[in-house]
Amino acid sequence: MISVEVPAKSPFQKFVETDNLAYLYDPSAFDLFIIVAYFGVLSILALYGIHRYMMVYLYYKYRHNVWKPQGTLDPLPVVTVQLPIYNEMYVVERLIDAVCELDYPRELLEIQVLDDSTDETRFIARNCVEKHRALGYNISYHHRRHRRGYKAGALEEGLSRSSGAFIAIFDADFLPLPDMLRKTIHFFTDPKVGMVQVRWGHLNRDYSFLTRVQSILLDGHFILEHGARNRSGRFFNFNGTAGIWRREAIESAGGWEHDTLTEDLDLSYRAQLLGWKFIFLPEVVSPAEIPVDINSFKSQQNRWAKGSAQTCKKILFRVFCSRYDWRIKLEAFFHLTANISYPLMVVLSLLLFPALIIRFHQGWFELLFLDLPLFIAATLSVSSFYIVSQKEIYPDWKSTVKYLPFLMAVGIGLSVSNAKAVLEGIFGLRSSFLRTPKFCIQSASDSWDQKKYRARIGWVPFLEVSLGLYFTCMIGYAFSNAIYGPIPFLILFQTGYLYTGLLSLYQAFKKIPLLFQKGDSPA
Repeated sequence: MISVEVPAKSPFQKFVETDNLAYLYDPSAFDLFIIVAYFGVLSILALYGIHRYMMVYLYYKYRHNVWKPQGTLDPLPVVTVQLPIYNEMYVVERLIDAVCELDYPRELLEIQVLDDSTDETRFIARNCVEKHRALGYNISYHHRRHRRGYKAGALEEGLSRSSGAFIAIFDADFLPLPDMLRKTIHFFTDPKVGMVQVRWGHLNRDYSFLTRVQSILLDGHFILEHGARNRSGRFFNFNGTAGIWRREAIESAGGWEHDTLTEDLDLSYRAQLLGWKFIFLPEVVSPAEIPVDINSFKSQQNRWAKGSAQTCKKILFRVFCSRYDWRIKLEAFFHLTANISYPLMVVLSLLLFPALIIRFHQGWFELLFLDLPLFIAATLSVSSFYIVSQKEIYPDWKSTVKYLPFLMAVGIGLSVSNAKAVLEGIFGLRSSFLRTPKFCIQSASDSWDQKKYRARIGWVPFLEVSLGLYFTCMIGYAFSNAIYGPIPFLILFQTGYLYTGLLSLYQAFKKIPLLFQKGDSPA
């Protein structure tokens, strides 16, 4: 074939030559819009991917900055343990029993069960409290007939009735070990320390594929994000549970406020902006139950994503106006805005097919040397991030490597659900505090699908399945045109959306007949 190369009249024009055809590709206005939007979104996601590499760098650079108590508190102070619960009939007794076994002088331990429940949990919790009170424990039961302020409101009311100078908080899915207070209380010998957070463990890590993926996600958050931020002097946050606060730090920062769904993140930043020091102890572990139902997992992730967006709107400007170093402010920016990646991931998902077609017509050079590096920066940073976290805490960390592609896929699959939550947070759409159902699952023999609670699904799983089918068509197009390079990335998107969507529908509809038999509403 004989062809004549026509000179391009603009930087967007491209002379393309294939085995059977040579032509001047001249993109339309729509093509240019897609290209600009595609690269804009991909570049922002790549920036957050690079930030993950920075977390790994900070972690290794400051990993030897280990916190040690400056002495011992003598005499030991009174500690109030707050247990905020709402409809936790399967785990509330386990929680109260574990807290009463804390190795701390009984006369210095005050336990508050802060119950907003509307079901049988009220009776189970009250009976358990009375049992332990009869054994000599200073434990009290507080039931609210309303849920004003949700968890933050319950903690606020409990604080007004408490006597402890230090406040330990445990959610219903936790099982604190007896020595936790002994291992943490002496860090408060430094009068500037306002909060000590311990690492979450996983009671049911090996229960299912989903719980294994969640455990890796949580380990990455605690080991690398908390570890890097805290040891390098950046801000990090209390996780709402498995931590101890100095009462003065809570009160000086304005107390628990309930204008966001992440009251823990909100209070953490307000306290640190006042100069309170926070400590993270990765070597101290508090085991907890991971959600076994994907709809419950989504509900939990939704609340965190929306609450983070709300807190970002509320706090970020204060951070920028504070006296802190620009490096601390920059890290706070990435921390508080990280969930914006979910809406961007949905936009990228929609743009990928037309962008793939356009970029293919522009030639292989751009597709391989521009698109691929950005994709690697945006996605593969996840692998290194979580590999490091697993290596730090598990001797058999190599066995978790096989889960990393699925972890990335599940993260992509969550993008629709979390994008909805982030946009609601940004645009000020209010919603109730939806708790994560717990079923007392600790071993592979335990069952959850015959139990009462379930999370709502709404329309999101149907959109997830639709996106999964959309990527199936995209993969077919790539194969038919011999565009093999992007296919592994496309499979990640396809797998993630189909997995989260189909599993959500399966688990939800599987449980509806059982709920009707028990007289419970499926809503």
